[in-house]
This record gives sequence, C-alpha cells and structure tokens, in this order.
Amino acid sequence: MKETRFFYVPEADTLQELPAEEAAHAVRVLRLAPGDDIFLTDGKGIFYEAEVTLAANHHCGYRILQRMPQPAPWWGHIHLAMAPTKMMERVEWMAEKVTEVGIDEFSFFTTRFSERKSMRADRVEKIVVSAMKQSRKPWKPVVNELISFEQFLKRPLRGRGYIAHCYEEIPRTELVDELKKTVPEGMDGVTLLIGPEGDFSIDEVKAAISAGYVPVSLGQSRLRTETACLVAVMMAHWARL
Repeated sequence: MKETRFFYVPEADTLQELPAEEAAHAVRVLRLAPGDDIFLTDGKGIFYEAEVTLAANHHCGYRILQRMPQPAPWWGHIHLAMAPTKMMERVEWMAEKVTEVGIDEFSFFTTRFSERKSMRADRVEKIVVSAMKQSRKPWKPVVNELISFEQFLKRPLRGRGYIAHCYEEIPRTELVDELKKTVPEGMDGVTLLIGPEGDFSIDEVKAAISAGYVPVSLGQSRLRTETACLVAVMMAHWARL
C-alpha cells in the first residue's frame, strides 16, 4: 500500500466519498484522478481497496473494489491512561509513537502534582489518525477527554490494571512480570496508569490500589512521563509474544 494513497474513512462501506479533509489531500496535494487506486481503513479492523470515481474541488468519490477484514494485531485491549505533561508537544509525541506500536485506548487525567490541567483531545485525535495511517493499523485507538484522577478510578476496569509509581514505602513488582500473568489467567485487557513528572501523590497510589490496580515498577531508570508511557505499552506487547 502506498502511503500517499491511504485514507481514514470511518464509515467506508456506507459512504462513496472521502471526508472533507482527506478529500482535499487526495485532490489538491496528491492530484488523484478518476481510475486511480486508493486504500481505505475504517479504523474498526477493515481495509478497503477502492478506485477513485470523482476528483473535483474538495470532493473525492470512490468505489470499493475489495473489502479486507484484518486479524487482531495483538492480544487483548491495551488501555494507556496518563497525566498529560506541561509541554503538550511531548504528549503528542507519545501518542504518535504509542499508536505506531499499537494500542486500543488513550485516557488522560489530572492529578495532585499535574502541571497541565487542560488539554484538547481533538489535537491528540488528529495525531493518532495520522500515526494509524502511517503505520497501517486497521484499528483507530479511542481518545478520551481529560478528567480528574478520582473520576477515572470510578470507571469499570477491563481486565487488570497497573499503576506505575516510585514510592519505596509501597511495595511494587516489575510490570513486565505482572503482564506475563495476564495471558495464562485469560485477562482480556490491561490498563496502564502513568503519573505526571512529579509522580502520583502517595494517596493517589493508595486510592488506585483500593480500586483494584496493582502497583508496579518500570525498571531501575527514572523515566519522563512520555517515555514511561512508551515503555509500558512496549512491555504489554512483549509480555504477550
């Protein structure tokens, strides 16, 4: 599949025209013409081979030639939840790289030591879509709005949850060792909690443990928030090979 001809169309099988932003790129940048081949993804596990039927102004029509359902690229539902950093560029970098590696859901929360109390999830959404197309992923990760850590802990936990922290007084096990247990135990998903640069507060860690999250370590190195996110997701993949 050529990168320049790969498009995200959420309802690809029911539509006959690319969304406005994708159409503008197809017609004005790539200068596609009727008869050109393109590939689509609906972000729900299906690729489509299609042919351009219309290319005019801001419109790009298509006809589906082949529907290609894709197998699940990894085992279980991987959910990363983090406290966004003060510099939004680092969050966006993280979202791009983690999407390329493979993930199902992003969540964002504010904590006691958070430096950023607001963010635009739509900006992260655009980066996720771009990374999904670039890395040829058939599924688009869900991007949730920013909420408080307290609100997040009230959400139902799918599978098993882990909270990474640096407090010596709260016993931790290695995340990679814990993740290996999820396969034989038949867990259908994991949720990974990563705090801000100043870590979670000790009370937040205890609250997460009370909510069913397992306290873990990501190794001996002290990592930046966005690096910790990438490492945790990589471990989730590696542990399930």
